[in-house]
Amino acid sequence: MSSMSRRHLIIAAGGIAAAAASSRAAFAQAATPAPGGPFKIDPLAYPANALEPHIDAKTMEIHHDRHHQAYVTNLNNFAKDNPQIAEKPVTDVLANLGSVPEAIRTGVRNNMGGHANHTMFWQIMGPNGGKPDGEVLGAVDRDLGGMEKLQTDFNAAGGRVFGSGWVFVTVTKDGKLAIETRPNQDNPIMDGKRALFGNDVWEHAYYLTYQNRRPDYLKAWWNTVNWKAVAERYAAAKAGTLGV
Repeated sequence: MSSMSRRHLIIAAGGIAAAAASSRAAFAQAATPAPGGPFKIDPLAYPANALEPHIDAKTMEIHHDRHHQAYVTNLNNFAKDNPQIAEKPVTDVLANLGSVPEAIRTGVRNNMGGHANHTMFWQIMGPNGGKPDGEVLGAVDRDLGGMEKLQTDFNAAGGRVFGSGWVFVTVTKDGKLAIETRPNQDNPIMDGKRALFGNDVWEHAYYLTYQNRRPDYLKAWWNTVNWKAVAERYAAAKAGTLGV
């Protein structure tokens, strides 16, 4: 074998080894668990594919494991130098954002709002969610004109959100309901209110299946609502114990 051939062989082997090392490093980086801290993300209470065909499994995995996790990771990074943001309930911090240090206030607003919104979101969805009844149905009839009008008005409000945001049904301590929207990851807690339930209209919540057809997603999403969980939240709101 000529010296030139040997040199080419050595270079090629080195390139293969470097590529393998790079692949191992990339895999190790991808497999590294999220840094620990006081804020946690709960696992889904149902399989990622449980809401199909209305919400596909891949969307659920990316939404929960990456998007929601990113908010929690950011909060834990803020908490390293500002542990006070983890010393009070999330509801207290969001209700008093003016007391958060100015340097991190926007970051806490966005990421803690996102954490609160998504924690609620996973809880109020599930397979075989049933139908509203009892006090919840009575409140919908009284305050929102019945289920058909609720869905029509809720979907219209969600469709009008410019860019990214949420559409909520809020609930007061006396059980009164209203439809409201919020931009970005803002949460009704920031205005002294509580969300009974809500839908995420950020594109990451629906794009893989619905692309730019947000109205189709909003309509299909009602098939995923867990009305038992909504009823539990309604009872907690009236008792003054509803969290995020």
